[in-house]
Amino acid sequence: MDPVRNPYAPGAGQRPPELAGRGRELDVFDVVLERIARGRPERSLMLTGLRGVGKTVLLNTLRSEAINHLWGTGKIEARPDQSLRRPIAAALHMAVRELAPRHRAPDRIDGFLGVLKAFAQRSAPAGRGGAAPKLRDRWQPGIDVPASSGRADSGDIEIDLVELLSDAAAVATDVGTGIAIFIDEMQDVGAEDVSALCAACHELSQLGAPLIVVGAGLPHLPAVLSAAKSYSERLYRYQRIDRLDRIAADQALCAPAEREEVEYEQKALDLLYEKSGGYPYFVQAYGKATWDHAPRSPITAADVRVAAPEAEAELAVGFFGSRFERATPAEREYMRAMATLALVGGEDGARDDMDAAVPTAEIARSLGRKPASLSPARDALIKKGLIYSGERGTVAFTVPHFGRYLRTQPA
Repeated sequence: MDPVRNPYAPGAGQRPPELAGRGRELDVFDVVLERIARGRPERSLMLTGLRGVGKTVLLNTLRSEAINHLWGTGKIEARPDQSLRRPIAAALHMAVRELAPRHRAPDRIDGFLGVLKAFAQRSAPAGRGGAAPKLRDRWQPGIDVPASSGRADSGDIEIDLVELLSDAAAVATDVGTGIAIFIDEMQDVGAEDVSALCAACHELSQLGAPLIVVGAGLPHLPAVLSAAKSYSERLYRYQRIDRLDRIAADQALCAPAEREEVEYEQKALDLLYEKSGGYPYFVQAYGKATWDHAPRSPITAADVRVAAPEAEAELAVGFFGSRFERATPAEREYMRAMATLALVGGEDGARDDMDAAVPTAEIARSLGRKPASLSPARDALIKKGLIYSGERGTVAFTVPHFGRYLRTQPA
């Protein structure tokens, strides 16, 4: 098989050649866009799921859909310990720039940009004794108009963000369209900023304003939002992004292959689904390796068996290994205990229950330690994004098949 014609794309956030199994999510978003266009109330959208299920790909696809509907859009990727001010200011700047050519009153755009600049610069570090920062320390967001005063610049992120997003929505209303802000890795937004974002979305939904936030994050994102504002459970529309079912996984493999006049035998597809577990990233990884090893069409189960070790070796280094290396010895011990407890059916012929949450008390018992003594390791792993706590007293891996990988590593 010609490797140049290989259609599969196992990359972080890289769109696969066939976006299979996500029709429902796309349909829901189209309804949201259309309802807002007609002045109907709608909620912002949150996508949750493990790593490798295609949340970022879907987020980018939804953004493309919003652009096709002539919405203004901006996207950011949240990072731990980073304020939301500057990233969201940059995203809104991009969104309004997309709408500006269609606005009849340039002064209205300049007025909003002045508010946006004041909002962004409000996070500049204060000098000694609380004095204003020196000119060289002031962040310049690339906005030519002067910063305004008295709007979105109080220093209270919740007050400022409500005012800023309300003004942005007013600009979109003038143009007869909407604004969508896309936030990836949303579970990493700081607690104060999450609270402010929820308050802003709450205010916008009450006003029926044409601005929505579309977030993507790990499975515990709903818990993060709920901890910030109790009403967040009703504020957002949540969609769980999971592994592909068998029909969608086969489509993800067969559709791009057919465009290259290549076919799969049924047993090859059976084995590929068993190997990948239906996780989109793994489907692409095994598909790519199989294509490169197969001598001809149709691709057989024997081709999959020959190629599987290469796919697994690449995953072990790039997908699993990089995460494993970030953990300290104490954290690795904690995760190995999780991996053992995630086995269902005992060691002989056990299967890996990849979605199972493991009680923290059981982890402590298996290591012969008190639960409190393991809290630092658990908290560090959560902060590094290797595990998450969906329910009180339990933890689970954020990465599918990670437990299986850990059991192959020497202690």
